[in-house]
Amino acid sequence: MHTHSTVAVLDFGSQYTQLIARRIREQNVYSEILPHTLSVDEIRRKKVEAIILSGGPSSVYAEGSPQLDEKILEEGIPVLGICYGLHLLIAHSGGMVQHKGQGEYGFSTIQSNGGSPLFQEVKNSTRVWMSHGDEIDSLGEGYEIIARSSNDIVAAIQHREKPIYGVQFHPEVAHTSEGKTIISNFLFKVANCSADWTAANFVSESVETIRQQVGEKGRVITGLSGGVDSSVVGTLLHRAIGERSTCVFIDHGLLRKDEASQVMGSLKDGLGLNIQKHDYAQNFLDGLKGVTDPERKRKIIGEKFIRAFEKAAGENESAEFLAQGTLYPDVIESGGSALGPAVTIKSHHNVGGLPEDMEFELIEPIRDLFKDEVRKVGRELGLPEFVLQRHPFPGPGLAVRILGEITPEYLNILREADHIFIETLHKYKEYDNIWQAFAVLIPTKTVGVMGDSRTYENLIALRAVTSVDGMTADWYEMPPDLLNECATRIVNEVRGVNRVVYDITSKPPGTIEWE
Repeated sequence: MHTHSTVAVLDFGSQYTQLIARRIREQNVYSEILPHTLSVDEIRRKKVEAIILSGGPSSVYAEGSPQLDEKILEEGIPVLGICYGLHLLIAHSGGMVQHKGQGEYGFSTIQSNGGSPLFQEVKNSTRVWMSHGDEIDSLGEGYEIIARSSNDIVAAIQHREKPIYGVQFHPEVAHTSEGKTIISNFLFKVANCSADWTAANFVSESVETIRQQVGEKGRVITGLSGGVDSSVVGTLLHRAIGERSTCVFIDHGLLRKDEASQVMGSLKDGLGLNIQKHDYAQNFLDGLKGVTDPERKRKIIGEKFIRAFEKAAGENESAEFLAQGTLYPDVIESGGSALGPAVTIKSHHNVGGLPEDMEFELIEPIRDLFKDEVRKVGRELGLPEFVLQRHPFPGPGLAVRILGEITPEYLNILREADHIFIETLHKYKEYDNIWQAFAVLIPTKTVGVMGDSRTYENLIALRAVTSVDGMTADWYEMPPDLLNECATRIVNEVRGVNRVVYDITSKPPGTIEWE
């Protein structure tokens, strides 16, 4: 399908692999994360124009450590090895990598010797981010050093005859001050890539892919939540196959205050999509009764969503396909990536929570995109700003914002508290400065005094973060006056709450949601 430049990011298990792909795409070059086991035949088939070897936690000499098909290095394709990727290049050239001491972790200054295209327009002395235990002891055949760190460790190399480069540091992280320039140099000065990966290209390719997958007669139902992800998917499907796509909005009873009416009102009219609403609130609440484990909650919700969609499909001339707004962070956190080792942080209802016996073939056109990329695609599709700037809302809804069992009483308390929080953010014009904000109900009784009486009520936590893609996030420094007004209103207006706290945990070590 792709007719533009393609950069393959071979994944050796680095925590930064997805970030490498993002940095490439930010320069309008298409990147694809692929397993390190990829063969040279696959590289040829995909018409890869450049290769980046990611870092990883292993030592190249350790038993079972991930390796590289050596033939790839003989193809004449430009290669950049990062950290572990650098060590692989050295090991394959007959050089030596050793663990000599403590390694380097954190900020370091490197000195480049000038002349290498990799460091064009980069200061001779520049700050980088290091994270390695092993280091180069001897280069092996064909390589030369083009930069050293302040600890006299080899920081970058290049091959004298082939377009192969390696760096010990991580140019993909924001801490490397000129990392963007270094990656740009590799893409455009070494690999001669074209900056032709755009939202417009993504839309045209996605539309064609959907048409091929669905065929001339296939019918699709699209799970619509009202957020930007599902709205983009619904619009893509409508553009691809028109009336053969029907948006289905499942009201699972776990929505925020007035959310169902907003979806069926402004979204249906604003997007011009065919949206059908189905009320399954009692069915979901019955299934969650007595359940306290967050993973079990997500799996129950995931299965009930599918069963509801299957019933809706029968009412739409037996639709064979289900389209949903799965994002790349959903896949990664659910441990669903087949590209490299992934630990399950939490099962997202639309990934790890899907039942094995579902009757649909899935269509997930934005599965490989991050949130900021989805918003760019949405603008290309002409979606209104009120949809594009809406804070993310989890598919399981308030079920993962109530710790413990879900009850109608707790849902009502949380809806009112969350509504006050969001309303106050809009009043102070802070909403658009925040990536995601919400309230969490903690059904732990705390003592309080209201009037002349002792109270023993629930605790509400407020959460607000800034982020680009949801993979990492920082807590937002909220104006004290806003927090004061919000807490006062919640305690006075929401029956069953007598204490409000503000969460100042970043991701990592925490996650954005509490469950």
